[in-house]
Amino acid sequence: MTRRWIEAAKDYAASKNTPRDGFEFQMLYGIRRDLQRRLIAEGYPPPPVCAVRQGRGTRITCGGMAERPANVLFILRNLFRE
Repeated sequence: MTRRWIEAAKDYAASKNTPRDGFEFQMLYGIRRDLQRRLIAEGYPPPPVCAVRQGRGTRITCGGMAERPANVLFILRNLFRE
């Protein structure tokens, strides 16, 4: 699924003549590093290292993980996936 979304975004950007450095792929740090490396090798800017938010956004993120523990498992599984 992720690769299809990435390919669709690249196709859309190309159809609008958007240069590779004219947009970015935002990905969770440590998740799908293989895709991050591939995009960088293709000339796309590297995704942000880590998005840090304070205040309400942090509560929403933590609350989301508490409401859906499967998300925590997803993150942990992907941290070690290459």
